[in-house]
Amino acid sequence: MPPRPLKIGIIGVGAISQYHRDGYLAAGAEVVALADPHELTLRAKQRQWDVERAYVDFTEMFEAGDIDAISIAAPTSVHAPATLAAAAAGVHVLCEKPLSLDLGQGQAMIDACREAGVVLQVNHQLRSHGAAALAKDMIDRGVLGRITHVRLRQAHDWAGASEVRTSFATRESSGGGTLLDNGCHMMDLARYFGDDVEEVYARTATLKYAIELEDTAHVSVRFMSGALGTIETAWTGTGWEEGFWIYGSEGALEYTNRLGEPYLRHAYRRSPGTTWGDTDVSEHRFAGDRPHWRHIRAFLETIQGVREPICTGEDGLEAVRLVLAAYESAERNAPVRVAEAPATLTV
Repeated sequence: MPPRPLKIGIIGVGAISQYHRDGYLAAGAEVVALADPHELTLRAKQRQWDVERAYVDFTEMFEAGDIDAISIAAPTSVHAPATLAAAAAGVHVLCEKPLSLDLGQGQAMIDACREAGVVLQVNHQLRSHGAAALAKDMIDRGVLGRITHVRLRQAHDWAGASEVRTSFATRESSGGGTLLDNGCHMMDLARYFGDDVEEVYARTATLKYAIELEDTAHVSVRFMSGALGTIETAWTGTGWEEGFWIYGSEGALEYTNRLGEPYLRHAYRRSPGTTWGDTDVSEHRFAGDRPHWRHIRAFLETIQGVREPICTGEDGLEAVRLVLAAYESAERNAPVRVAEAPATLTV
């Protein structure tokens, strides 16, 4: 007899929650409860999704019980209290990024879930992208030789809007600009591909929007291995781009969704007579679920003991640490060792 579907609660019913809900359904789980302090939005989403239970206060959801796991798709300020409440109730947690804006608070979330014996996975879903997953496998198998340089880019222009969405426009409401919003994902991929980072040097600028925060940022990275990296994030990049370029002593990988059908390109030299610009090339294209859905499937499989976590609370915390170090570097206009990153993001 097949196991019963896992029962899921979602905290926060804003735009990102749609990806969570759809991913759970695609993986065969049931979304049985929602929580959001904005009651009109909450009730509308409850009707739209035909969800049995809805709560203005997420603590009432845990008191009612009968859920196996939650997604926290609410603002970052909700991440810690919701995670601690879930751990106390013995409920597994998939938490949106960033894990927290305070390292001590993030560690408390990790400790609470570990002590409760529940999974804490952070929603850095790019790890579950087919191209990123294959790249990681090739790196781990030594296909590229020694990694020498990693370039990461995520950029958009708010779909051509003349203003940034209100909740992202101020330091008080958002905490950070593109370096936090997009950079958090890129910092995680930097560690995923290149392992731990020793030092960062960041520059930020506000060039397009009338906001308190940066809309353009670059970060130079030095990994513990000695490899170098660059991270580029922007709210000033017309259109939408996610891309990575990984260079090693024995080959290179390139991926971008910017130019037609996205695929992972592997350049290497095996054939005799290759030239400066003419190498052997393999191209990889990917079918199946989108990255958000793959990441949610990985979360459910971790709960069921099928696999190891793809992005742990510790991984999420280290991405935050890198962002904090980068902001400190931009403020000082100097390199900052990651070990010296401030413990919290000053709003």
